[in-house]
Amino acid sequence: MSSLGWIDFDEAERQRAQRIMALFQERETRDELGLGAIRDSIADHLFPGTSTIQTRLRYMLFIPWLYRALEKREIPEAQLRAEARDTEIRLADALKAGGESNGVIGRDAGPRLQRLPSAVYWAGLGAWGIRAFPGSLDSLFVALRGRGRSRGASGSEDALASAPAPAVWNPALPRMPDDLLDQANFRLTADEAQFLIDRLVASQPTALLTMLAREGIDADCDHIWMHPHLSAFPAAARRLVQHGEIFSHVMHGAALLYNLALSELRQRDDWIEAYRERLAAWRDDLDPGAVRAWSLDEFWSVVEHPAHTVRPAAKRFVTEWCELVLGADQVISAPAARQLVEQRERRLKTSQSRFGNHAVRDRWTGASGADRLSFRWAQAKSHLRDLANAE
Repeated sequence: MSSLGWIDFDEAERQRAQRIMALFQERETRDELGLGAIRDSIADHLFPGTSTIQTRLRYMLFIPWLYRALEKREIPEAQLRAEARDTEIRLADALKAGGESNGVIGRDAGPRLQRLPSAVYWAGLGAWGIRAFPGSLDSLFVALRGRGRSRGASGSEDALASAPAPAVWNPALPRMPDDLLDQANFRLTADEAQFLIDRLVASQPTALLTMLAREGIDADCDHIWMHPHLSAFPAAARRLVQHGEIFSHVMHGAALLYNLALSELRQRDDWIEAYRERLAAWRDDLDPGAVRAWSLDEFWSVVEHPAHTVRPAAKRFVTEWCELVLGADQVISAPAARQLVEQRERRLKTSQSRFGNHAVRDRWTGASGADRLSFRWAQAKSHLRDLANAE
């Protein structure tokens, strides 16, 4: 079994490593053709602080509430970590006691839960300015217990006073309900919703998510480019959404062709028929004129994000796929298109390529990244609905 060990780089490197580890556990982030950096750049511009494994918005308050109470405990680090875990698991029980079923992290796993809510929401808490402490969750435990060591070394209360507690949470954080760990729910109060909106305005003033939250706009559409208020989006956000729509549509064809090619290698007639039908529908829906007018140079410019690096090979792959889409009437059967997709996957996965490794291919279950990229709109939409339904 392989493992990842922590190396004591600076905090930016630590958080980048955490994001990479998180990707392995996020079902919707399967990135068979190396488009993840582009996808995540668009998502982080539009909906910063979100991730595909977030469920309900009130976790953005649950975590600070629970940890603020734990920070007052003068106990060894190992015990603090254990109590923090137990508290998060108790939260799942409290949510079930409060009548919640959907979106409860740990609802079924209970004490076996591997990925705690704090890990799911930690990055978002920082991005929204709810968390003031700049480090990782691990470094928070270390920092808090460092205060205890300072007192133990001198045996005096003065020593503790000289090592002030690190500022962890925004001072305007609303008050925790007294019965949170007995009975909880996902309904935000009006004050809690306003606090979250204020944090977004202060920390992410130009994000589309902030504008939608501030204006109380809640819309039930499958993709952000189908939003009924698209024309009212700020110009920069509207332009990025329009780029995202074309990118999502065009590259969906490459993902479908990848799945079709694997289905053929597996000799699964049912899968083959399904992907041929989906590719035909994809081609019928594609607007060649819009693709020809699409400026990739402008796209790379607006997509650029400091947290993500789009490799030249990924840009070449997108460019070459677009050229094939415009140049081939039947991309599904074009040898160059199939070769481009296969070579891209082989370079990315090397010995684990499903095209070259029979054992890996035989474990394939019939779908990998076969849905259109949506840039975390589902999570953003859920959060906006929670804000709109605050009581």
